[in-house]
Amino acid sequence: MSAQKAAPTTSIAMHTNEDIYIRDKSLCRELIGKLSFTEMIVFQMLGRMPSAGETAMVDACLVTLMEHGLTPSALATRLIYSGAPEAMQAGVAAGLMGVGSVFVGTMEGNAELLLEITAEPAGIEAAAKRIAQEHRAARKPLPGFGHHLHKPDDPRPIRLFALAEEHGMSGKHVAALKTLSAAIDEVYGKHITINATGAIAAVLMDCGVPAEILRGFALITRCAGLVGHIHEEQHKPAMRTIWEVSEEAIPYDGNVTGRP
Repeated sequence: MSAQKAAPTTSIAMHTNEDIYIRDKSLCRELIGKLSFTEMIVFQMLGRMPSAGETAMVDACLVTLMEHGLTPSALATRLIYSGAPEAMQAGVAAGLMGVGSVFVGTMEGNAELLLEITAEPAGIEAAAKRIAQEHRAARKPLPGFGHHLHKPDDPRPIRLFALAEEHGMSGKHVAALKTLSAAIDEVYGKHITINATGAIAAVLMDCGVPAEILRGFALITRCAGLVGHIHEEQHKPAMRTIWEVSEEAIPYDGNVTGRP
């Protein structure tokens, strides 16, 4: 006779007539007015209160990723909102759909490399050089490295690494990323900058954030940024201009001629 499966449970939240409880703490008496939004994010997700250093670094990462200008996610949000202004959530959702393996979400790919490096019995230097050689030989993209605008270095990782040192939060994952960066420069014969998502992957992992939910932090902060784009679209509409410029920049190349 097969063993009966245990009934599913949740450890996140429950409520009574008098209060709401999150991770066994009273929302009204122990959390509201006591925790910052950043502290609450870590507490709700990981089930523990963050240290002061962890809070500072998670907060810095959220600030770093909030805004990127008129990137695909912001354009998608503005486009959908301009077509359905009664549904702000649809515009934001459209933008969040663009947080993937090319824009913003590349921290997951970088995290996989950092986990591989830190688990290498031969040491992080050997693992970093092997990964750099493998990626170059296969002509595979290096998640967390390179930027089309910021050269020779993306200024955001520089600031995040300095903050991590200041708060005593520069750990084995930041060390692994810096070692990988040095190996990449050596193997490729040129300098390739660490970008923001690479630095954020390392910093958040040193704060104890599991690799499998790193992209969630990007979604949280991009959500706020996309609401900002909607607010600007409400008061300074740009979508019509973007639409018209797109039509001019991409002409029709069919064979319809002489039609009235």
